[in-house]
Amino acid sequence: MAIKITEECINCGACEPECPNNAIYEGGVEWALADGTTVKGNFTLLDGTVAAADQRFAPLSTDTYYITPNKCTECQGFHEEPQCASVCPVDCCVADEAYEETVDALMAKKELLHA
Repeated sequence: MAIKITEECINCGACEPECPNNAIYEGGVEWALADGTTVKGNFTLLDGTVAAADQRFAPLSTDTYYITPNKCTECQGFHEEPQCASVCPVDCCVADEAYEETVDALMAKKELLHA
């Protein structure tokens, strides 16, 4: 499952540079699949819709940092544990129960993001 940032976030920004998929954005900032990945062309999002890699999406949060589950792989294939959670000083990077994915699915997503 993806990681989410809870409302306890203090906006310190420690998590953002640690994400190997560039899935973490500052509150209010639009996101795109192509940001920090090798994705080109079209990509199927978790909800089944197809989007262009460079298409900008509305921020998932305006007040705090957020993680887009479409790019989060829980650091599978990069690190032993999610790096955002390991550096968060207030432990607000937690599993997002809304996006349950197997390790195999997370690894497949990693391969799609970094072909």
